[in-house]
Amino acid sequence: MGSYLEAYGAEEAHRAQRALILKWFLIGTFAAIIVGLIFYVQFRNYTEESIVNRFITLLRAHDYATAYRMFGCTEATPCPNYAYPKFLEDWGPQSQFADASKAAVGLVQTCGNGVLIQVNNPGQQPTALIVDRANGQISFAPWQECPGRHWHFRQWWNSLFHKEPAPPPGPPSP
Repeated sequence: MGSYLEAYGAEEAHRAQRALILKWFLIGTFAAIIVGLIFYVQFRNYTEESIVNRFITLLRAHDYATAYRMFGCTEATPCPNYAYPKFLEDWGPQSQFADASKAAVGLVQTCGNGVLIQVNNPGQQPTALIVDRANGQISFAPWQECPGRHWHFRQWWNSLFHKEPAPPPGPPSP
């Protein structure tokens, strides 16, 4: 009888060990899925954001000809509806982006086969650009935000950790 009870206890210990392994496997799988989703949401538009950040860097360096090429246009073969003088009017030294050092990427949304990216410049309305995923060309977006309803998880997440400083007190409104 002693051997039967010993075998019974060993079987229960083995069963408990298998249950523990299964539990940790399920927890690990669930955690990997959550981390994967976070990385996907955070980095799915990384290439297009990099393109707009490079565009802003070129504006800061006053390299307008190279920035114009990012719109798929050159000085030799200008775009039919966006000539180089118009580009300079929008982005050049006399534009609202004359001091591009304060410009930054704002809202980022996926719209079909493109990515809408807002370029924020303090004191100005955001400028919405759209980057084509196929060729990486920049153009002006027809809307400030992609059509339809959207969740703004990224903005909410960033608001938790990147608190904007309060604006300085200004004169009272009349």
